[in-house]
Amino acid sequence: MGSLAHETKALASDLYSKLGLNESFKATGSPRLLALLSSLLERTIKKNEKLLETSGKKEVVTVFHGLRAPNLSIQQYMDRIYKYTSCSPACFILAYIYMEKYLQKPDMHLTSLNVHRLLITTVVVAAKFIDDAFFNNAYYAKVGGVSTAEMNRLELKFLFNLDFRLHVSVETFDKYCLLLEKEANGGAYQVERSIQKCGLEGWPSKEEVNTHQATIKRYSCGAI
Repeated sequence: MGSLAHETKALASDLYSKLGLNESFKATGSPRLLALLSSLLERTIKKNEKLLETSGKKEVVTVFHGLRAPNLSIQQYMDRIYKYTSCSPACFILAYIYMEKYLQKPDMHLTSLNVHRLLITTVVVAAKFIDDAFFNNAYYAKVGGVSTAEMNRLELKFLFNLDFRLHVSVETFDKYCLLLEKEANGGAYQVERSIQKCGLEGWPSKEEVNTHQATIKRYSCGAI
């Protein structure tokens, strides 16, 4: 039994390494999982939007919907969040799990109009839940390209939708890691992305990053 447990642990560790979960914020570039996750999200969005179009159903509009899709691609947006928030790579796995839970509600679909706000919201919630250090919502709002008031509203709305149930078992976490690895082994398709100027609010300055790196708080139910 001990041998099996040791083997399972070794396999998980190897999978984490392949996805880039062991990379630190100071590592060059972004962890591999961001490219895999963006590919998975893009395929899901394409499928959902085609389904909505062919069925004639109207998309349910929520607080996470924008009037139009941002110019920034999903991967560019996640790279931006990773670079400027210094959250752990595991936050993106957790964020995707939270997103999946939210989308289980009736008539909820992931589309190009809601994916960006769902990403920044779920990453913020994940960072506050599992990371020892994180920023305040004013900083996250600037990184995400929304106002502080909207960031607060998105976070609170999302937490109530999940009934504040943020715990994820190791088994569930590993299941989603395997899902991303399968994406790398044939589940993905290539998407050409044009490098476009960011259409969101200004990027945080170096001074703001240095100032906010001192912000260390434990997660509370209310917005910061």
